[in-house]
Amino acid sequence: MLCEKNRVDWDPRSTEVLDNQIAAYDEMRARCPVAHSDYLGWSVFRHEDALRILHDHDTFSNQVSRHVSVPNGMDPPEHTAFRTLIEPYFGPARLARFEPVCREIARDMVRALPQSEEFELMDTFARPYAVATQGAYMGWPSCLRQPLRDWVRRQQAATLAGDREALAAAASEFDGYVRRLIALRRQPGTAPAQDDVLAQLMSESVCGRALREDEIVSIVRNWTVGELGTMAASVGIIVHFLATRPDVQALLRAEPGHLPAAIDEILRIHAPLIANRRVATRAVEVAGQPMEEGERLTILWASANRDEAVFDDPDEFRLDRDPSLNLLYGAGIHVCPGAGLARLELRIVAEEILVRSTRIRLGSKREAIRAVYPASGFSELPVLVE
Repeated sequence: MLCEKNRVDWDPRSTEVLDNQIAAYDEMRARCPVAHSDYLGWSVFRHEDALRILHDHDTFSNQVSRHVSVPNGMDPPEHTAFRTLIEPYFGPARLARFEPVCREIARDMVRALPQSEEFELMDTFARPYAVATQGAYMGWPSCLRQPLRDWVRRQQAATLAGDREALAAAASEFDGYVRRLIALRRQPGTAPAQDDVLAQLMSESVCGRALREDEIVSIVRNWTVGELGTMAASVGIIVHFLATRPDVQALLRAEPGHLPAAIDEILRIHAPLIANRRVATRAVEVAGQPMEEGERLTILWASANRDEAVFDDPDEFRLDRDPSLNLLYGAGIHVCPGAGLARLELRIVAEEILVRSTRIRLGSKREAIRAVYPASGFSELPVLVE
């Protein structure tokens, strides 16, 4: 790490950081609230500064990519219109209809887990659960799950390798796949299922016009690609935490009503989503650090949600923390619209694992392998469910 009078340079891809991202961010937050790298631009570590950026969308824009990104990569008033369109897709009525479907998926998958035998959780359960639940919510047939899992595996490998050519090919492949699904639904005589989200999006309009195809593709990409990795990471983080805290296992088996707060707290301690990007629209200072118009910023959720100034003893598991301070799903106008869906899927899977086991523990034959940026959680997690 190189320190100058008004600037700290760091390498978020160094071996030291990637060996344990959460611990590295804790150390950086203690040393300096803002640091610079060519890879992430200005990294913001503190809760206070993250909140400021999240609420000041005039100064810190979400338009960080040249590609269409609905609504993540938009600012008001455009963002407002698309957000209004999207929010009903995650409303209480739709979630209530989906809950029994999600319950059946979780129950069947938990029942199929090896009993009292060490297995690798991420590929055996966490990633398939993410694909199955997201596919069901989108109204896609189960035959599409394996192709989607295969695609996710290729996309993640390209991301971790930093292979831009492979990433571009993966993005093009997914977008082409969605476009083919759109074309199928436009064929005469097609009658999509009641909860076919893609078909419903095709009938939507915004700002007095029909949604463009590239906007529909972007929405589906964000809901699918963006959520699969985070959901799988969340499942792994929760199971790992429970495996290392038999006292918390016992509490949640005895009093499952604590699960929603417990899950949010576990994912505050170990974030499933590492960071999010912004770009400065004007010259500004953050924590005393001058930034120029057009410079990139990265909000490190995995650090801000562990800020000692807000969460005294951030590693302590507590059910009485103020939920409004938890940035697990963001804050401000860009707070995650699918937070309710994610919470439902995580609560149900945790309930099913706990009710159908007496003990969860880490495997002893192999070590857990931590995921590395931009992923979080674990790439491999050997466990036993007894």
